[in-house]
Amino acid sequence: MTDIALKWNGREADIAIENGDIALDGTLQTPLVISLFSDRRARADDALPGDARDRRGWPGDAWPGVAGDQIGSRLWLLSREKEIAETLRRARDYGKESVSWTLEDGIAARTEITASVPKRGWLRLDVAILRRDGRTENYQYDTLWENL
Repeated sequence: MTDIALKWNGREADIAIENGDIALDGTLQTPLVISLFSDRRARADDALPGDARDRRGWPGDAWPGVAGDQIGSRLWLLSREKEIAETLRRARDYGKESVSWTLEDGIAARTEITASVPKRGWLRLDVAILRRDGRTENYQYDTLWENL
């Protein structure tokens, strides 16, 4: 599978350009960027950040090809949370939830996500996709905390 390559810069994704052309990518980089940094709709029991009322989400999730399928992650819910262990646990859980499609679609045998704070105001997600054929793809994403 080949996708248009996306580059993540810590704030947003952009289409990668190489030699004046749109770059293509056969790894999981682009689908993982979409999975982690698109806003999944908040659940009814999720506390929204600040005084927000918008539960966000992608409109296409109203008509999923697979029942209950949703795009994105709930990382955005953490935008006003403190950088403490419980928040990092939630970031890890939201990351795992957002890439669970790799397991359901038979791409991965296992996924591993770790969340850390490499420096104040930043969230780092280390993502390992252990493929069924034995290969492992490792990715690291840093994002500004308030940009979640």
